[in-house]
Amino acid sequence: MPMEQTQLPAPASGPTRPRGRAPRGALWRFLLQVDKAVEAVAVGLLAAMIVIVFVSVVTRKLFSFVFFWSEEVTLLCLTTFSFAGIAIGFREKLHLSMDVIAGFLPRKVNWVLDRIIDLAIFAFGVYLVVKGWAWTELAHLSTLSATGLPNSVVYAVIPITGVLTCVYAALQLAGVDTRRFQHVDEEIKRS
Repeated sequence: MPMEQTQLPAPASGPTRPRGRAPRGALWRFLLQVDKAVEAVAVGLLAAMIVIVFVSVVTRKLFSFVFFWSEEVTLLCLTTFSFAGIAIGFREKLHLSMDVIAGFLPRKVNWVLDRIIDLAIFAFGVYLVVKGWAWTELAHLSTLSATGLPNSVVYAVIPITGVLTCVYAALQLAGVDTRRFQHVDEEIKRS
């Protein structure tokens, strides 16, 4: 963990708020609302996907009938849920890391490595924005067969994920601890 980041004690419920160089006021509230919206969309899509698949299986087995749109909508939910999860994973620093090696390195080396990782994540976010936008534009030329929606709705989540990834990486580069649910890990370790 970088040296300049500190945390307030975790409240009884809800996420921790970073101290130090964390955004304040309207910017902080806006970013928090974006976080909550991304999480709500991800949870809603997961729930919708589960319901659609369940109903499809029941109607197929009991009535030999399948909704013509169920596969496409399930795929759309899965894709959007997965990419939202990528952004949330970067925000919560859930990406793979080799903590065993980092434990043997000096703090300054770890700090430099953390900055390099944040820069790589930012570059990946830029890639998602640029390529995702190109794929979305290209896919807009065709439509999904069952729903008639433009094929670009499947790809539109890629540049959105890229923007979120860039924002989280930039905040982490600035020394802001973007993790909202760190206290959950700490509670699990204690039990």
